[in-house]
Amino acid sequence: MRAAAGAVLNPSICNPFMINLRKLLWTLVLLAGMASAASAGPYEDALPKFASDSYSDTESAIVAVASSGHALSLRVIEALKDGRLLVGARQVHIRDASGNLINAATGQPHEATAGSLRPVRVNNRIRRAVEAALGNLTLLSADPATRLEAARAVFRSRDVTTLETLDRAIAQETDADVKRALQEAQAAILLNKTDASSTNKLGAIETLKNRGDQDALTLLSGLPSRTSPDITEAARKAADSIRTKLAFWSAAQNLWYGISLGSVLLLAAIGLAITFGTMGVINMAHGEMVMLGAYTTFLVQELIRTYAPSLFGASLFIALPLAFLVAGSVGILIERLVIRFLYGRSLETLLATWGLSLILQQAVRTIFGPTNREVGTPAWMSGALEVGGLSLTYNRIAIVVFAVLVFATLLLVMRYTSLGLYVRAVTQNRRMAGSMGIKTSRVDALAFGLGSGVAGMAGVALSQIDNVSPNLGQSYIIDSFMIVVFGGVGNLWGTLIGAITLGVANKFLEPYAGAVLGKIVLLIGIILFIQRRPRGLFALKGRAVET
Repeated sequence: MRAAAGAVLNPSICNPFMINLRKLLWTLVLLAGMASAASAGPYEDALPKFASDSYSDTESAIVAVASSGHALSLRVIEALKDGRLLVGARQVHIRDASGNLINAATGQPHEATAGSLRPVRVNNRIRRAVEAALGNLTLLSADPATRLEAARAVFRSRDVTTLETLDRAIAQETDADVKRALQEAQAAILLNKTDASSTNKLGAIETLKNRGDQDALTLLSGLPSRTSPDITEAARKAADSIRTKLAFWSAAQNLWYGISLGSVLLLAAIGLAITFGTMGVINMAHGEMVMLGAYTTFLVQELIRTYAPSLFGASLFIALPLAFLVAGSVGILIERLVIRFLYGRSLETLLATWGLSLILQQAVRTIFGPTNREVGTPAWMSGALEVGGLSLTYNRIAIVVFAVLVFATLLLVMRYTSLGLYVRAVTQNRRMAGSMGIKTSRVDALAFGLGSGVAGMAGVALSQIDNVSPNLGQSYIIDSFMIVVFGGVGNLWGTLIGAITLGVANKFLEPYAGAVLGKIVLLIGIILFIQRRPRGLFALKGRAVET
């Protein structure tokens, strides 16, 4: 046993084995180092090219970095896109959000003076290369939103080098929206790829036809002149189909804009329809009731921001009744202190209320200042709903719904309440209503307050889509009178139809005549219409009205 042990521990036997083992270990270490150096080579070799003043070198560096698979590749390309990739002394550095420098080769923090570094120069060609590289780097991301944005970037860049990555991304994609975007990006590349087969190009044309937007139309209309006739014909038919679809969605979008504008005009005019119809008063201060409602909303939001920020989402619901009370109270004061002495004298009421509008504007300008005031939009009113080719913003949808609710409420008040009965009686025959015991002066004050209060609530809605300033009401007063006269004085249904008609007609005229000329055309049209029907679309019935 001792001899055997001695034989095992004999240096003359052990030394050759240990030498060979050490040689083997050193060889493995050397091979691993060479493999590591080889794998890091493309990335490290590409970085110095960013320091060159040649755009061609920068573009080749982008391609090499993006295809290297290095852990810092995405950060380098993103830094180049944002102007945060700096070079100096043949070294490349990334400036992070905090302003610190990171060595692009090692990923370690780096100390350097700002004057010794300069950003990498870019032009449109470099920007397209950056966009393509970002798409290539993020097409296989684990985040669906990142993959979707990458697919859109590739669609814009149409970089042929991303085709292989696109094929892999499409094969493994499970999200329907992302997969469609990837297929559209693939189609955009294949359509202009000279060596792509006819089958692939026809499939790309069908994919772009299904996309059906302006970008797809541009691609289909810009085929190279040497494209085969069958591909050209298929692209022409697809482009014609997209043009038809875009024309339909454009008309539908204009119709929605018209309805949205009509709902705004309805809110501004419906209160005027009550006061003008009941008392025959040309109230030029009606727009200022709208302004008071908007400023009430501003004050409510300022108080909520200061004392109860958690209630900001409900700020508009809090402002609505307060705006009604503020504007309604001011309206009753105006009727009691000024209007009641001027009944039957239209010119005097026009001048008096115009003077009151100037006084109210100046009062608000003195209290709040002449500049616009910021009224925030609650989170539930932010964003848009996409329906086909329509974009329906949530704030506009809310205003349309609100206008319908206000209109329906006023209809119920005018038909099923004693106030509504009295207002209708005074509107149709003031003398007869007075002889039946109705206090017409009290009805006048309440009707004026009701109309002004509704205008105040309109100001709450308008604060979400217009500038809150002392001149806010002046933007709607002329349109409001046009709607009331066109629809029929004192008739709520006429006001509704007049507001929607003018809103839709205005939006369809704007693309051809412009905003100002379009309004002039509408004004002339209404004047001609009133010449034929002086009482508007829906004339009220009654002895006093008829005489």
